[in-house]
Amino acid sequence: MRRIGRRDIVAAILIALVAGAVVTSPPLQTLQGLSLDILTALRGRLIGDRRDPATSPVVVVAIDGETYDTPPFKGSPTQTWTREIGRVLGSITDGGAKVIGFDVIFKNSIEQSEIPFGDTSFGARLKGFDRDYLIALRQLSDNGKLLLGEILSNDHPDAPYPAQRFAVKNSVRALNVHTDPDDVIRRMPLSFAIDGKPVPTMAVELAARALGGKPEMTPSGASELSGYSIPSAVPNTLTLNFRGMGRDVPTFSFADLRACVEKGDRDFFRRAFDGKVVLLGSILTFDDRKLTSMRLAGGYDGTPGPRCALPAPANAAQKARSEVAGVFVHATVVRNLIERDTVTELGFPARTILTIAFAAVIACAACMLAPSGALTVWFVLTVMYAALAVGAFVHALALPLTEPALASLAALAMMIGYRFVLADRDERFLRKSFAFYLAPEVINTMVASGKMPALGGEMRNVTMFFSDLAGFSSIAETMTPGELVTLMNEYLSAMTDIIESHGGYVDKYIGDSIVAMFGAPADDPAHARNAVHAALKCHEKLAELNANSAAFAGRGLSHRIGLNSGEAVVGNIGSHRRFNYTVMSDTVNVASRLEGANKYYGTAIMASETTMAQTGNSYAWRELDAIRVMGRGEAIKVFEPLAGTGAESAEQAKVATVYAEGLAYWRARDFAKAADAFDGVAKIDPASALFAKRARALSANPPPPDWTPVNTLEGK
Repeated sequence: MRRIGRRDIVAAILIALVAGAVVTSPPLQTLQGLSLDILTALRGRLIGDRRDPATSPVVVVAIDGETYDTPPFKGSPTQTWTREIGRVLGSITDGGAKVIGFDVIFKNSIEQSEIPFGDTSFGARLKGFDRDYLIALRQLSDNGKLLLGEILSNDHPDAPYPAQRFAVKNSVRALNVHTDPDDVIRRMPLSFAIDGKPVPTMAVELAARALGGKPEMTPSGASELSGYSIPSAVPNTLTLNFRGMGRDVPTFSFADLRACVEKGDRDFFRRAFDGKVVLLGSILTFDDRKLTSMRLAGGYDGTPGPRCALPAPANAAQKARSEVAGVFVHATVVRNLIERDTVTELGFPARTILTIAFAAVIACAACMLAPSGALTVWFVLTVMYAALAVGAFVHALALPLTEPALASLAALAMMIGYRFVLADRDERFLRKSFAFYLAPEVINTMVASGKMPALGGEMRNVTMFFSDLAGFSSIAETMTPGELVTLMNEYLSAMTDIIESHGGYVDKYIGDSIVAMFGAPADDPAHARNAVHAALKCHEKLAELNANSAAFAGRGLSHRIGLNSGEAVVGNIGSHRRFNYTVMSDTVNVASRLEGANKYYGTAIMASETTMAQTGNSYAWRELDAIRVMGRGEAIKVFEPLAGTGAESAEQAKVATVYAEGLAYWRARDFAKAADAFDGVAKIDPASALFAKRARALSANPPPPDWTPVNTLEGK
């Protein structure tokens, strides 16, 4: 995870502010509406329709396709239906309906037709045709149970025929809707100013009469109905809550109700309409269709109500559609108001703050993580937030959904661009500049801190690794420069790969020598064990190169490796203008001496007692000797690693056993027996041959009484 600095935090905040301000700005206000559409769809699909249409306080009487196909309406102009409409409305009122609203407008009458028909006009011959209809309207209006609808417009207003307006004593209310810039209905107006006074819309007036109250304006400017303060994100509107996706409103075919009147079934009207708000409207597939918040999931033109007299049409099955009949928009308003279930939207300030905060979280994630990780965080958090938003929408609270998602995605993209262009430029420079000189861990520390390396060090317990090619100077004299470079590059590359794969850090190359350490710069509790394993692997690799590499062919190269563990100063050491990440201490000097001591014993790898002790039981060892190296007065015991525990060969085990026996005689001053023991394996073990020679010399000339079994090495 990348560490972020103050500049990154400022950049994340600025990016979040820009992204949040842009997506919540007026030019993109359709995103707010899209959030409502998505929330409506998700709630409908995840939660489902759980509302029983029978509990609906509002029902629809539909002038549908069945009505147009059923006598006496089949083939008849709608202006001739008025008498039957009046009869049906009377039966609905007798059934106990609270109030009836017209979502259809009969703006003319056939009584006014001037079309010639014989000696008089057609209209003159039909004088009095609307009489029964107008009487029915007057009776219903007098009881406060009828509202006619009209469309307010400066250019083409649609209003009921004047005689109808007179009959209902101007109980006419507007059917106008509130359409968003994308032509989708998500909110509905509460009132319109007529002659300078606010007049409630059709749906609001229907709800008010059903509740026995009237809309009022509170001191804060909010609209209130029977104690319910109507939430309003857009002034003088309410946000529609299509909780049942239209299926929670019972719908009765006008043709069936007319037949029910003929049948005289008053009980049916009582069961269907008692205590209900009734809306009369058209639900034809080509007439007055509206796009609403249900457009993504699909809405329904109500649920077919019980039948009274006519059989249900064969094609009565309903399908979800992106558009619904306009009468169901008004029915939704009525139900929302009566049940106090309109949607509450956050205001512009709260919506913007929430959007910016979400974008800031994602921007910070994009600053700390790789692009793929940040994208995963964005997806997970967006899904979690969407689940929260759907849960809130179940309770009619609409949290912004598209704005935070899009703003955070934009912030993610901008932060990635910022990192690539500015923030990570320094990191890429550091990594590229120092990759060939410093350990990856050191570079990571530099990048995380945001600082260039500086002088300083710390005490660490490490294992030092020194290696050198035996007799390489004389071999190099016989090679061309090109051959020498090829051989050294292949050798050093092979050894370095092994060292680094075991957690070691190559400090430096000195000609054909390698200086490395284990346990720094990365912490490694098993540094001694890993160093020994690396030494054994390096020895095996050199044998493989001698056998298979063209550059090594016929050279018979061998190397010596010294290992020592202990405390050392590790860090950036040098001058103020130039320094290296390196190590200093007596631990380093001893490892260097052990590498050289191999030539006295004919061994390839020599380790100190401290290194051997820190490896635990991981390897099979043989103790070589107690030695005193140049520059150090204290004697140290040295050991040779043979192989992993239990992996040593039979010959190695035999040599180790014999050598241990001879070493025991040697330290007991029984030089004759020591010489005999060492002679047993002297032909196959140079170290045993060395001790056999020394034992015979001391057997012939015994040392003084104060002799100690410590070998003081004369050279490096």
